[in-house]
Amino acid sequence: MTATAPRDEQLWSRCAGCASLLYRKRLRRNLDVCPECGEHARLGAPERLRQLVDPGSLRPLPDQLPEADPIDFVDVLPYRHRLTGARASTGLAEGVVCATATIGGHPVVLAVMDFRFLGGSLGCAVGELITRAAERALDDRIPLVLVTASGGARMQEGALSLMQMASVSQAIAALREAGLLTVSVLTDPTYGGVAASFATNTDLVLAESGARMGFAGPRVIRQTTGRALPEGFQTADFLLRHGQVDMVVQRRSLRGRLVALLAATRAGRPARTPVPRQELASRHERLADDGLAHPRPAGPPVATPTPADPPAVRDAWDTVRMARHPGRPTTLDYLDSVFDGFVELHGDRLGADCPAIVGGVARLAGRHVMVIGHQKGHTTAELVARNFGMASPAGHRKALRLMRLAARLGLPVVTLVDTPGADPGVSAEEQGQAAAIAENILTLTVLPTPVLAVITGEGGSGGALALAVADRVLMLENAVYSVISPEGCAAILWPDRSAAPQAARALRLTAPDLCRLGVVDEVVSEPPTAAHDDPAETAHRLRAALLANLLPLLDVPPAMLVRLRRQRFRRFGAYRTGARAVRR
Repeated sequence: MTATAPRDEQLWSRCAGCASLLYRKRLRRNLDVCPECGEHARLGAPERLRQLVDPGSLRPLPDQLPEADPIDFVDVLPYRHRLTGARASTGLAEGVVCATATIGGHPVVLAVMDFRFLGGSLGCAVGELITRAAERALDDRIPLVLVTASGGARMQEGALSLMQMASVSQAIAALREAGLLTVSVLTDPTYGGVAASFATNTDLVLAESGARMGFAGPRVIRQTTGRALPEGFQTADFLLRHGQVDMVVQRRSLRGRLVALLAATRAGRPARTPVPRQELASRHERLADDGLAHPRPAGPPVATPTPADPPAVRDAWDTVRMARHPGRPTTLDYLDSVFDGFVELHGDRLGADCPAIVGGVARLAGRHVMVIGHQKGHTTAELVARNFGMASPAGHRKALRLMRLAARLGLPVVTLVDTPGADPGVSAEEQGQAAAIAENILTLTVLPTPVLAVITGEGGSGGALALAVADRVLMLENAVYSVISPEGCAAILWPDRSAAPQAARALRLTAPDLCRLGVVDEVVSEPPTAAHDDPAETAHRLRAALLANLLPLLDVPPAMLVRLRRQRFRRFGAYRTGARAVRR
């Protein structure tokens, strides 16, 4: 609905769907749904809560967080000014409102996103607030209901916003382990990092009528593929036809449907004495450690690097171009030079084998490991055949199958990340790209075997994070890791894509930047020129770094591994800098 006066002062609104002029009070009585065509107008978080919860039951959770501009981001406006403007225009502290309440008498914790606040983007504060809400649900042993409305991860916070996908997902995983219901309600729009994490990895996924959801947005897909999109692409009905949501619900029926679901799951679950999450974690650890007489280390020791001069400072845009160099070693190159006896495994067991993901069993210094990585290529023909390293849903599901196999066999997992991002094509959306990425992230947060990730070239958005939720994250000196490509960031926040070099610098996407931010644990230096000029020396250095970081992880009990991995990603909600090592 469109109008020029402030919403509360409007007498009339024009429907964005059918252009009918509607009396505002009548529209409000109809829950902001056009009575002529059924168009569902977007709701702010406060109005959404009023429609869903029992009167008088709402108890907001604290939303006070430190002021955050973790990478001092500036485009045409400083990020801090954008935050100030969003707070003034919405009256909210951040892009999500979290509360406890009852719905039809059933106690729940809710986290409701508000698209008016910087497009509902997922930043450190939003991730922290939703994670706290999930932890409150775990402590109180009640369901968690998420209402999503987001354009994706907040690019002004760089890779730290990407980490929130993992932080919230592992909080969802803890609720799943405790047998507590999680429900997401998709509203218009839900895209990017939110779609590829907590919007789709809950127990139940409901879509409000008129909602759109996908990993890549329609404009990005059209620009990338040059293809026209099918009728109704990424709409709620599209999602239902392609098996990506449990149901599509009209707004007037949404509260009643939630009441019915909460009642059914509550009736089916036997009463249990509340157990704090700290005690659950302790029990899990004691079970895993049962029979161990000697003390175990509290965490994996950090390898001491060989003293060396710090790497040369390179401009961020030059580093981006270096990471994309067609001669840069690929996953298959490293499998040939760093590992021994690689046996490739194919297929997602659901009907496809994505060539952009390669994986299988190999040996590293005599130890068997599961290696999974993105594969680009060096020639145009190879790049096209491998879809430039952009994995389809089948690729992510193949990786998921191999991760789970590794856990069953007791093998450590090593991932090699080099992708511009996930496949942005129409068929990828039809096959559930967002949910595939979300399931990988969630599974990695609880995988009971060591996971070591290396950013070898491009680490692009959720497509990279799907292989990078790890106990230790290493990064080659001339690699990059970012929430969005510099070109994409420039196209959105600057007047045109020619500002990509400036965006690259603002995103803090280089290895030294990410080490300072704590996203990366260690930088593996490259030869004086670059990896593609001396692949053999690069392989030698990478092998040494892998062994130094993997061997200590092998002595850590599985429950402790999972606990420390969760702690690693949990800390990104409360941003802190920290020095990290540089390995030569």
